[in-house]
Order: sequence, then C-alpha cells, then structure tokens
Amino acid sequence: MSLRERVGSLFKSQSELDLTDGSIPRSLFFLSLPIVITNLLQVGYNLADTFWLGRYSTEALAAISLGFPLVYLFISLGLGLTVAGSVLVAQHTGAEQSAQAEYAASQTVVFTLLAGVGLGAIGFQFVADLLDVFGAEPVVLDLATEYMEVISLGLPFLFGFTVFIALMRGAGDTVTPMLVMLGTVVLNVALDPLLIFGVGPLPELGVEGAAIATVFSRGSAMVVGLWIMVRGAHGIQIHPRQMVPDLGYSRKLLRIGVPASIENTGRAISVNAVLVIVTLFSTSVVAGFGVGIRVFSMIFMPAIAIDRGVEAMTGQNIGAGRQDRVVATNRFAAKTSFVLLSLLGVVTFAFAPEIVGVFDDSPGVVAEGASFLRWIAPTFGFVGVLRAYSGGFRGAGKTLTAAAIAVVLFGFIRLPIAYVASQGLVPTDAWFFGSPSPTGIWFAFAVSGVVAAVVAAGWFERGGWRGSALTEGSGAEADIDAGGEDREGSTTAGDDPTPAADDSTTAGDD
Repeated sequence: MSLRERVGSLFKSQSELDLTDGSIPRSLFFLSLPIVITNLLQVGYNLADTFWLGRYSTEALAAISLGFPLVYLFISLGLGLTVAGSVLVAQHTGAEQSAQAEYAASQTVVFTLLAGVGLGAIGFQFVADLLDVFGAEPVVLDLATEYMEVISLGLPFLFGFTVFIALMRGAGDTVTPMLVMLGTVVLNVALDPLLIFGVGPLPELGVEGAAIATVFSRGSAMVVGLWIMVRGAHGIQIHPRQMVPDLGYSRKLLRIGVPASIENTGRAISVNAVLVIVTLFSTSVVAGFGVGIRVFSMIFMPAIAIDRGVEAMTGQNIGAGRQDRVVATNRFAAKTSFVLLSLLGVVTFAFAPEIVGVFDDSPGVVAEGASFLRWIAPTFGFVGVLRAYSGGFRGAGKTLTAAAIAVVLFGFIRLPIAYVASQGLVPTDAWFFGSPSPTGIWFAFAVSGVVAAVVAAGWFERGGWRGSALTEGSGAEADIDAGGEDREGSTTAGDDPTPAADDSTTAGDD
C-alpha cells in the first residue's frame, strides 16, 4: 500500500459512514479524526498570530492575549445558532428527512450571517469600553483595541465559516471542512509575517496586520464553504430560495440555539472574568496566561473533536430512534477522552517550559505559562469527560443541560475560587494561600474541571438527555401546509419545503 493510500484510508467520505449502525468506535474515529485536524488547523490561526507577534514585541503578544477572550465571547454569542443547525440537520438526517434537513441548513446560514453582522457592529462600537474593563497597561490596551476592531468587522466571515463546518458535520461530512480549513490556514500563515512586519510595498501593521490576515483568510473560507453547500455535492445542500428569513422557524433555532450560546458564552465570560483577575498581576503573567490558554486550546483539540463527533452521532441516532447507541456512544467517548487527554496531560506537564518557550522565550513569561500548564495538565482527562457528555446533551437537543453545567460550574466555582485563592483572602498561610499569587488562578482552573466532569457524567447517567426527538411533535417542518394541517410523511427530498413554526419543540427544556 502506497503512502497516499495509507493516508487516504484514515478518512472516510460521508457515503462510507453510517452513524446509526455498525461499530461505534469505527464511526466515531472516522468522524472525529478530520475534526481533530480541522480544529488543530483552526488553532493554527491563533498560534500563527501568537508566534509572529511574540517576535514583534511582548506588548503585542499581551495585546492579543487580552483580546482573545473577547474574540471567544463574540463567537460564543453566535455559536448557538450553528449548534442548533447542526443538531437539526443531524436528527433530520438520521430520520431520513432530507428536505427538512436542507431547509434547516438554509435558514441556519442566513440567521447566522445576520447575527455576525449585528454582533460585529456592536463589537466595533464598544470594543474599547469592553477591553478597558480588564485594566491593562495603556500601550497594551491600545494595541488590543486595534486588533479587536478589525476582528469585529470580520465577524460575519468568522460566523460564515463556522456555520459551514457545523452543518456539514451534522450531515456526517467532516472531511470537506478539513480540506477547506487547510487551504485557509496556509493563506493565513503566509499573510501574517507580511502584514505584521511589512514587506516591500506592504506597510508594517503589527497587531492590526495579524487581525487582517485572520479575517481575510476566514472570509475566503466562508466563500468556498457556501459555494460547496449551494452545489450540494458534499454534505448538506442549501437553497438560495430557502434563505429568506423565516421568523417562525427562527423561534425553533433560538429555542435550541440560545442555551447553546449561553453554554459557550458562559465559558467565554468565565475566561474574560478570570482575565480581569490575571491583569491584577504583571504583564509577564498576562502574556504567560495568554500563551498557556492557546497551548491548552491546541492540546485539547482531540476532546473537542470527540465532543463534536458525539454531537453528530447522538443527533442522528436519536433521529433514527436508536437510544441504545446514544448511551453506548457517549460512554465510549467519555472513556476515550479521559485516557487520551490524560496522556497528553503527562506530556504537557513534563515539557511545559519548552512548550511555552516556543512562543515567548522571556524568562518571566516562560515561568508563568509553565506554572499554569502544570497546574491544569493533571485535570485534562476530566475536562475530556465533560466535553464528551456535553456533546451528547447537545446532540439530543438538551442544550439547556449543557448550558447549566457550564454556567454554574465555571461561573460560580472557577471565578470565585480564582479571586479568593489568588488575592490572599483564604484565612491560612498554608501552601500558596497566604499572599497574592497567580497560582490561585491556576488552582481554580484545575478544581472546576474535575467538578464539572463529575456533574456531567452523573447527569447523563440519570437520563438527563432523554426526551422527544426534534423531528417529532406537531410534525416535521416541511410537512406543515399553509392551513397548518399535519401531512407527516408526505414530503419527499425533492420538495421545496416552506415550514411554519414548530412550537411543540422542547429542545431547550430539561
């Protein structure tokens, strides 16, 4: 077997995968592996910015460290719609309702793009005020504002590519988004040094150049992704005639998507709130934390990939009425994530200084970044368990459950512990508690990860994911005629569905 054949054997097309039958490990592996690569490539955007700006100046690196949680917050606010679209496409696909799946995809695209435009306009207007909350040094704050203003204007492009990935995943195609991502990362990596440092006629733009490179690359990916979906040769097809905003259908998207946005926004707010505490310390601590978060994001890609794979498999199996496979899939994913992430945690703990030093070799940054990574590395396996079960909740339409876990445990456990433990407020001199220290922040990350995993596993095992499929209720969307009468089962894949609102959906209820 040639090298090309060996590489090709690692990936399976949508037609070669049946997520509702056969070996669960095989299906999850071939579904998740392209997601791992896609997510690693996506992190490549951030890592490229971090690498080149770290060589530009420490202030520039601290600026994007300050801006990164805000980027995450903006994306999280709109991510719920992409989750809703992915879950709806997955469940309709599992139920063999192709017309309904395509309508769901078309409506998700248009509402996601509108959300990107709206959030981008708001972000551009208020980004300076939002960043000012962190209280960073003036030079760092100015650079972060420049970066975030460009990112805000580019939010529609970031959202557009994200929804392409989500919808294709819901349909069971994870290979095509991987290939598109590969091309755009190459473009971003090529543009970064040219725009940051300036080459030839190109001016030296610093942090602004890094932002422009990211937005241009994501915009290119969005255009390619939309073209692929309009053609319909891979994954899911969208139809321009179905992309007129259907306010009735938007209620269904919001019913599923708002809790998913709350989940991701809760995580983002937690990171932003922790950053406020981080900025109480030196610039080296801020920069070290920023490098550590990005490294953590890269290392954690396998768990996120399994999370998304479980989401798609759970959705399709619920649509197909295979609840036995839902249980088996989630348990297998949780065990696999725990083992895999624990092994990566061992490697991270052993080589933490060397890993941080790749991005910034300043002694202070290396010391603080390595300390952060070594505190959280032993808990990687537990966070993997959390993400596996969260994917199962979302795939089942129980987005409110996943949101509750994220908000309560990260917002009400991580943040208070981080502040109290880092500011010397614990009434004891034992260990590091006696005086202000960033170690208290790292400690909070470790504790919250373990607690969240235990709660998520317990909630799933007690049956918190069970409920009606999103394809059930008053009838599938495309089968509701103008008079509101249910004609379930009458629509074929070739029909042009114009669904009314389905107020019976209880995806967000627990």
